[in-house]
Amino acid sequence: MKKLIIIGNWKSYKGISDANAWFDAFSRLFSEKNHQWTDITVVLCPPYTLLPLSQQRIEKDHLPLALGGQDVSAFDEGAHTGEINTHQLAEFATWTIIGHSERRRDLGETDVLLFQKVEKAKKQGLRVVYCLQNEVVEAPKGVDVIAYEPPWAISSVSGGVPQNPESANRVCEKIVQKYPGIPVIYGGSVTLDNVASFVSQEHIWGVLPGNASLDADKFYSLIDHATQSQTHLLT
Repeated sequence: MKKLIIIGNWKSYKGISDANAWFDAFSRLFSEKNHQWTDITVVLCPPYTLLPLSQQRIEKDHLPLALGGQDVSAFDEGAHTGEINTHQLAEFATWTIIGHSERRRDLGETDVLLFQKVEKAKKQGLRVVYCLQNEVVEAPKGVDVIAYEPPWAISSVSGGVPQNPESANRVCEKIVQKYPGIPVIYGGSVTLDNVASFVSQEHIWGVLPGNASLDADKFYSLIDHATQSQTHLLT
């Protein structure tokens, strides 16, 4: 049985007031709906500046959310201006994304650098979501989840559209065969309307939504749709 994995990536959005409003809305929905989420892992990845607040709100509101970083440094503690090392991240988060297409594109991150980041993260005990742009790109050892995200499909791309779910499933199948035992999720313009069509695929264990995670109501509904789809498959 698949255990759903949903990773919400806020990217470089939101300040303190925005984040508090998001948690107010999400907590209200969680309380009102009284859903019992089972066989699902939901991870929220806000900007570094919002990790302390997010940790406090999750604990205060008793939300079934884990926290993750959107990236982490390849360096240990030291004179590395602007870097957030794994020890610092682990004070607030238990997960981290590494290798997102936007960072590869905008910052020129290489496989060598990304492999170093994974090594540091795993030594610290962080769980790693490693992003692959296709089935040819290599993943390092030790990652916990692989996110298949075709660069042309991510919502930050002008005109980006989601990949056909059946086509995405075929790519994910190849990744599963290449890295047996590692769950593979899909990222790329995931929405409330299409999430069920992705998680219902045999080789897609979850999703990595970006824009769809910025609105608490949409994100909650997306999770709900995904879990309902999973329940339907099991009955």
